[in-house]
Amino acid sequence: MPRDGNKEQNTKESKWKNEDEIYLFELQKFLDIVENVADKELRKEIIAQMLKCDKRVTQLAETMFQELKKQ
Repeated sequence: MPRDGNKEQNTKESKWKNEDEIYLFELQKFLDIVENVADKELRKEIIAQMLKCDKRVTQLAETMFQELKKQ
């Protein structure tokens, strides 16, 4: 399932995640902690890598949801 290119579709597909209060709390906590990293480049790299991981986990979950809908 391609995820790049259509931001509106991506947002719609991950609505389940973006409305989860615990997820949003933990994401904000992560960003608050990373904000204390003094090195700007390192901070950017940490955030970028976390977003890549988050994107992949979201893709996996959405693929699983689609498979369950087919059953």
